[in-house]
Formats: sequence, C-alpha cells, structure tokens
Amino acid sequence: MTDHFLSNPLAQERWHSGPLGPHVDAFARQLQELGYASATRRQKLGLVAAFSRWLQRRKLLATEVDEQIVVKYLGRWGRLGDSTTLADLLEALREAAVVPRSTREGDETQLERLEREFGHYLAVERGLSQATLKNSLPFVRSFLAHRFGSSPIVMADVRTPDVTRFLLRKLQTVGVSRAKLMVGALRSFFRFLRWRGDIAIDLASSVPKVADWRLSALPKSLQADEVERLISSCRRGTVTGQRDYTLLLLLARLGLRAGEVVAMTLDDIDWEAGELTVRGKGGREDRLPIPRDVGLAMATYLRQGRPQDCSTRRFFVRRKAPRRGFASSVAVCTIVRRALERAGIASPRKGAHLLRHSLATEMLRKGASLAEIGEILRHRSVDTTAIYAKVDLVALRALAQPWPSGGEA
Repeated sequence: MTDHFLSNPLAQERWHSGPLGPHVDAFARQLQELGYASATRRQKLGLVAAFSRWLQRRKLLATEVDEQIVVKYLGRWGRLGDSTTLADLLEALREAAVVPRSTREGDETQLERLEREFGHYLAVERGLSQATLKNSLPFVRSFLAHRFGSSPIVMADVRTPDVTRFLLRKLQTVGVSRAKLMVGALRSFFRFLRWRGDIAIDLASSVPKVADWRLSALPKSLQADEVERLISSCRRGTVTGQRDYTLLLLLARLGLRAGEVVAMTLDDIDWEAGELTVRGKGGREDRLPIPRDVGLAMATYLRQGRPQDCSTRRFFVRRKAPRRGFASSVAVCTIVRRALERAGIASPRKGAHLLRHSLATEMLRKGASLAEIGEILRHRSVDTTAIYAKVDLVALRALAQPWPSGGEA
C-alpha cells in the first residue's frame, strides 16, 4: 500500500523499519478505507514510521505499545493531531491482536474502574440498554469530579449536602428532560453503591424529583410550510446537501428519532418491499413503508452522495475522513439546527425531535386519530401520544363553553 506514496526502495525500507514495519501496510489500507486524502495518509504514515524508529531505538516491541508509551513519545516529539493518529494505530494493533487489550485493574484509574463496574451493574443486573448507559455515565462522572476533583474517590465520605450542592449548580444549566436524566442517573448510582456496600446511608432518597407535570406543555412543532422550507434549504447539487436532504426527509416523513437515523444500515432497506427496518428504543424493531419521495432521495444519495469505497455498513456517512457513520445523535441534531438557520426559521427547539413532533401535529390537523399517530411514531403506550390531544387548538376552542357573563347580584 505504501508503494503508492514512495517508489524509492530505500524510502520504502525506511517506512517499514522498526517493530511496526510489518503492520504499516495494513494501517495504510485502513486509512484509505476511511477516506483520508493521499496527502493526509502520507503524513499519518510518516508519523507511524517515525514512532516505529523511536520504539526500535528503545528496544521496544510492537506488542509492548500502550497508552503510556504513546504519551511518552508525544511528550517529546508530538505535534497537533499526532495523538489522534497514534490512538487509531493503537486501536488497529489491538483489533489485529498484536497488542492485547488491557484487562488489569491496575491499568485503570479509580474513576474508570468505578464507571466500568456501575455500567456492568446497569447492563447485567438491571438489564438496561447501551443508550441508557451512555446517558447515565456522564452525569456520574460530573458528580464525582465536582465532589472529589483530583483527590482519591471515597464514596463513604459523600453526604446529602454534597448531592444538593451539585444539583443546585447543574440544574440551572439544563432543561427539564436533561434534568430528569441527571437525577435518575444519580439515584441509580447511589442505589448501586449501597447495594454493594460502598455507602451506608441512603443517598438515593436525597436526590429530589424534577417538577415536570405530565402533559403540562404543548409539543413544539413547525407548520407544514416551514417543514418544506427546511427540507428545501439543502443544496442537493452537493454531496453534503443530498445527504442532509435525505436525512431531513426521513425525520419529517417517518418521524424517526435521531438515534434511529444514526443506527440505520444498508441492510435495513428492503427495496423490493419498499420497507425500512427501524431499530428503536429498547431493542425494538419496526418495519415502516418508505414514501416515494423518501425512497427516491435515499436512492439518489446512495448513487451520487454516499462514498462507494468506505467499508462501513451505516447508511449515512461522515462527509470528511474518517469515513464512518455518525458518532452520535448530536450530528443529526446539528444538521437540523443548521437547516433551520438556512431556512430562516426561528424555533425554541432545534433538535431532530422537532420534526417528529411536527409530523404528529400535522397528522392530527388532517384528522388522524391518536392511535394512528402512536402507530406511526411507534409509541409503546397511548399515554405517550396523549400530549398531542392539546395540539388542535381550533377544535378545542369549538368544544369550550363560553365564559358566563356576570349578572346583577
């Protein structure tokens, strides 16, 4: 693979010298599959060759490479961006079983070990999904950093005022939904600590509930013409524009969640049946019919927008290298936010869920029942769909009784 960059045999030998030499070509293939430009691949492989020669001078083997050795090298020779390349190299060596994955507790920090054990408890003991783990662990990490900083973590020293101070500071900066996730994560964490005997007091009961009266607010949505303006704002003549146009159509026509769009793969599409398999919350799978305009946009993106030489099976792929699927739902919400800005639409909500709410609201205005809306949105409970009962304000006003006029006493 490095023949593409260097035709000089002496230069080839230099690139393949050192303990990493036998693995350079495999790493070069991986960089190409991830869509890096030729100049970028040359730069990254040059770094790997320099790192390999550094290992050779210190009589270190490829099997001995780990994070500490990488940090030591970067501390002396590292430049901007080098840490990402060597992190990718280390992961590639582990995938190829050249470097073993660390399983020794001594290699973990105290915080990492506590997070790992809490994550295991949530997944195994409580049977919660990976999405729940991803939502819970950052809040726990934030609390521990707030309480202990760089000091050793001693959970037996935590008291109720510590929890209260943390929540008073954090809850001022997040919305209701995020606040509910935060207090739920902390309650689970404190129950876990008491379950295994790390704390003797019931800290879970010291975490207050978030005041969020059910069905207290109208779901935020866009008008039908605003949705069309949003979708039309994409420049479909560009690769990114066609991708974003297709993504927005999936959100607007099928009411997909951001995470469901991220998880979409090429194997989820049944072109003959005209159906899409949606992998939703809690491991649930549903098959939805693909509307004609959505199917046309998907096919156009696959033919003209999606990179043909990337190895990932994810349907939507990053525009820049590394060419892989979106890392999280944040990328989808960012695409929606930028489309709102392009279309000149002012909305208090700017995430992907805005289009899901807009679809439900428009269905209700056109006469769909709550049961039909719940079926399209794949709600598990009719209670979840009940919030849309308040959306059709015109119909609600027709049902309202006039306010009685005041009479003489």
